[in-house]
Amino acid sequence: MKSPRNILILILTLVLLVIGFLSGTFGAKYAPGIPIPHWLRVPPPEIHLPPDVVFHVGSFPVTNTMLGAWVTIIILGLAFYFATRKMKMIPSGLQGLAEWIIEALLNFCKSIVGEKNGQRFFAIVATIFLFIIANAWLGQVPLYNAIYFVTEEGFHAPLVRPANGDINLTLALALISFIFVEFIAFKSQGLGYLNKFFNVKKVGRGIKELFQGKIKQGLGNFANGFIEFFVGLLELLSEIIRIVSLTFRLFGNMTAGEILIIITSFLIPFILGVPFYGMELLFGFVQALVFAGLTLVFLSMSVERHHEE
Repeated sequence: MKSPRNILILILTLVLLVIGFLSGTFGAKYAPGIPIPHWLRVPPPEIHLPPDVVFHVGSFPVTNTMLGAWVTIIILGLAFYFATRKMKMIPSGLQGLAEWIIEALLNFCKSIVGEKNGQRFFAIVATIFLFIIANAWLGQVPLYNAIYFVTEEGFHAPLVRPANGDINLTLALALISFIFVEFIAFKSQGLGYLNKFFNVKKVGRGIKELFQGKIKQGLGNFANGFIEFFVGLLELLSEIIRIVSLTFRLFGNMTAGEILIIITSFLIPFILGVPFYGMELLFGFVQALVFAGLTLVFLSMSVERHHEE
């Protein structure tokens, strides 16, 4: 602790803590008489869950979360473009990092669904993971949402906002995951995949046996068939509920983290929110892994389902 560097870090931390205390809501309440420049005063946070419209293209509204999604896509595209622009046999720098990420995601897919299906599902799973984690991590960059604009309603909103906090985007991701899972299921099993949800074979067999005079056997098959048909409808409902669970899990966790950062930064600016930024980086990784991992598990179930009987 006696080295000049550590002493300087300690002094800067204490200075930021004092300035943050005086410029935030605690300073305004408990030390109102101390003069603070207006540009250091932190205004009360305005938390709005719906995205804010920045401008219109014709009649189409472009929101700040939509801009956040576009920024994420552009940054990911540029990063992998520069990583693969001059490929080397022995990777280093950005190429090495990109290859390490791709290899880790590919091994993750293979460990769950095997070699063949791991390569088959890798593209969609890796795209979902990278898009979600890039959105989450870019939202923690101080300059990312430092530019504000005045909305049509008259309040200040960030020009670019992390897209994971927009339920429209999380719903779109959940629908993409759902449609891809169902597409793979139909491709693997054909129309026989529908038997999982609309299994009426035993009902028909029971009715046929009743007409043949096999009353006891017919009633048994009819009752069992009705139960299987009802269970199939529950399976169909659970399949659709996946959309809701994927949507609100990602939206809820990312929005809660965004609100937590805003509130802590408002209480004591510059210093109190720093530990929470690290937590949000971890939570962004976990949410991206959970969303991509669940999609991969659903894909695995859709392929292996026809072997269950």
